[in-house]
Amino acid sequence: MALPAIAPYPLPLPAELPPRRVPWQVDPARAALLVHDLQHYFLSAFPPAGPPLEPVLANTARLLAAARAAGVPVFHSHQRGGQSPEQRGLQLDFWGPGLPADEHAQAMPAAVAPAPGDRLVLKWKYSAFVRTDLAEQLAALGRDQLVIAGVYAHIGVQMTAADAWQRDLQAFVVADAVADFSAEQHHEALRWTAGKCGVVLETARVLERLSAHGDALG
Repeated sequence: MALPAIAPYPLPLPAELPPRRVPWQVDPARAALLVHDLQHYFLSAFPPAGPPLEPVLANTARLLAAARAAGVPVFHSHQRGGQSPEQRGLQLDFWGPGLPADEHAQAMPAAVAPAPGDRLVLKWKYSAFVRTDLAEQLAALGRDQLVIAGVYAHIGVQMTAADAWQRDLQAFVVADAVADFSAEQHHEALRWTAGKCGVVLETARVLERLSAHGDALG
């Protein structure tokens, strides 16, 4: 029930990404960025140096900087430590008690931590939409696209992308800004998402879209 010890693995290369089924493009006037569950507790399963975690954090930091510069709303999902069995629900059966009531475990690395103006989403299930007001906040901001970075690709990231699709929100999963239990599960999450509910693309492509808008604002 505990998190696995994750072995190092290389992030997917652009040539390895699954093809897109839809012609969606990230539009800074429509998009929001979701940094999904990048809390120390979840990241502790990875080797601290090297891939996948080190480049994922670096790419997420680049996405955050570009989104803020372009005026794209930024959301951070996070889970509360020390949840009761009632709050955990069925997650208790699959994953045990989860985050401890520990300040460091619940915090996010400085490079990807929330900044003034970012929004926090207290998350309870795999999808960042379940039992939260994320959908309502996106609607209030006039946003119908969600760019997703974070962990874990085949669990919360994939579920959130699928949930976005069911709400008619276009989901974009950033292949080299998400990480997973293994390379196999990482690639499978990308294939499933691209085939069923979203677009998979690399950090560089998102930055191109956001930077052009940021330059126009400047």
